[in-house]
Amino acid sequence: MARIGIQAAGFRFVAETNPEAPQTVEAFLKLLPYRQKIIHVRWSGEGCWIPLGEFQLGVGFENHTSHPSVGDILFYPGGYSETEIILAYGSCSFASKMGQLAGNHFLTIVEGKENLRALGKKVLWEGAQDISFELL
Repeated sequence: MARIGIQAAGFRFVAETNPEAPQTVEAFLKLLPYRQKIIHVRWSGEGCWIPLGEFQLGVGFENHTSHPSVGDILFYPGGYSETEIILAYGSCSFASKMGQLAGNHFLTIVEGKENLRALGKKVLWEGAQDISFELL
């Protein structure tokens, strides 16, 4: 498992790759270091997401779920909704205006989890925040 450093809105997290999503992990690692904006979800509950529009990572569904646990990071390859990355900071049921979605669980936050709720609240009340991912 690779370890990924994540910095978002002044918080630092460490995530580990999920061996049950090898294609998603391999494709995402090629993007590192990766910088983007994170915003609060609209339909999924307590989560933040990175909207990616028509971006294609080149992977399909693997190890996909609609119900990420706190600290799980999913990649949705697109189809019914735009491509995106979603990070659960609390109760989350992954959905869009089209209905329930499922994303590949490819990263799990293993350090800094105690700051996820604070990240979620900051993104909710202060708007889009910078986020970066780098290989440790």
